[in-house]
Amino acid sequence: MVSTTCDNFITWFRSVAPYINSFRGRTFVIAFGGEVVADGKFVALTHDFNLLASLGIRLVLVHGARPQIEQHFARNNLGDTYYQGIRVTDIESMQCVKEAVGRVRVEIEALLSMGLANSPMENADIRVAGGNFITAQPIGVINGVDLMHTGCVRKVDVAAIKDRMDFGEVLLLSPLGYSPTGEVFNMTLEDIATTTAIALDADKLVFLMDTDGVHDSKGKLLKELTVIEAQALLSNHRKLPDDVSLYLPCAIRACEAGVARTHLISRHNDGAVLQELFSNEGIGTMLVERTLNNLRPATIRDVGGILSLLRPLEAEGILVRRNRELLEREIDRFVVLEHDRRIIGCAAIYPFRDEAAAELAGLAVDPNYRDQGYGEVILNHIISIAKTQGLKKLFVLTTRTAHWFIERGFVEDNVAALPLQKMSLYNFQRMSKVFVKII
Repeated sequence: MVSTTCDNFITWFRSVAPYINSFRGRTFVIAFGGEVVADGKFVALTHDFNLLASLGIRLVLVHGARPQIEQHFARNNLGDTYYQGIRVTDIESMQCVKEAVGRVRVEIEALLSMGLANSPMENADIRVAGGNFITAQPIGVINGVDLMHTGCVRKVDVAAIKDRMDFGEVLLLSPLGYSPTGEVFNMTLEDIATTTAIALDADKLVFLMDTDGVHDSKGKLLKELTVIEAQALLSNHRKLPDDVSLYLPCAIRACEAGVARTHLISRHNDGAVLQELFSNEGIGTMLVERTLNNLRPATIRDVGGILSLLRPLEAEGILVRRNRELLEREIDRFVVLEHDRRIIGCAAIYPFRDEAAAELAGLAVDPNYRDQGYGEVILNHIISIAKTQGLKKLFVLTTRTAHWFIERGFVEDNVAALPLQKMSLYNFQRMSKVFVKII
């Protein structure tokens, strides 16, 4: 039992190592509403922020304060007026906003300063920086409604923020902005987070929200969306959860402006930020400008990645074993499918031009990405290669995956259907079945 636990830990730790190396020195902007603080869940979140900071990630945290502001309004018997989803902030309301935001900020800074023994924050050295980094301007009058002290971002002081991050400080931005005339404006956390991420050319923008991401019409969580797919989702007039309707347009805007990845994840999942950022599959929805998949010819540098896909299948007897030397000699026969620069699939094509045929071999897909159509994508690419070479027939030898090939138009045949050269090498002990597809 101890050995199994240890093996699982080693496997997990090795799986996150590439992310640790990749994220060091990167800039992440993470936005969360005042609900996280009001619900008492920010303590757990501080542990995650501490871990990210300790890994050398440059953090900008953007907090909201809506529930706290509403409580102040209720205590002061003030009406809470919205127009088109935007709070109308008059002078009296603005005083409540400043008090509420100030209290939330102090509480967040206190929690980020914890260093309790026997806790994830032990020996933590998170230094929190704040200031007038956001220059605001009034939204103004919309359709005759004056929003008064409700504002939007006019400018982000990028140089000042980067200066603080260079000193190893975590930036904490509140939903307030300041004008050159000395006025204070009530702002939304999503506006500040999105604009700041764009201005900093951040590597990631993360929104913590009530739902666990974006779902399709059947309720299935969409783990990855391109900007075009997200825009189509918004334009089909399907009713979306309020937080998705709020944050998805911001995610689109950020990606279009150069932010590499935007993540929409649930604030209710303990360790949600870590689970999303340090695993292949994630737990929420990741938005990217364009697909992360890249199907290309293999190079000698891909040998290790290909072997990691083939070895488990070879151990099960599904594929014939290839040693590294053979794979290196035949690497120009292979194609690889990358997802976010990680090899998740491969296959090889061996042409027999005298008989206008080709063999499909070594088709493998990472177990974490199976049942997503990647195998068929690779197969169709191999067929395309064969066609460009003037070949008319594609065949495969298999012991376990007959039905998969039958479902894709292959027909079982006998050994005599193989090209003569391949027939002479046929392993009668292995007794692989022969399947052929006319292309």
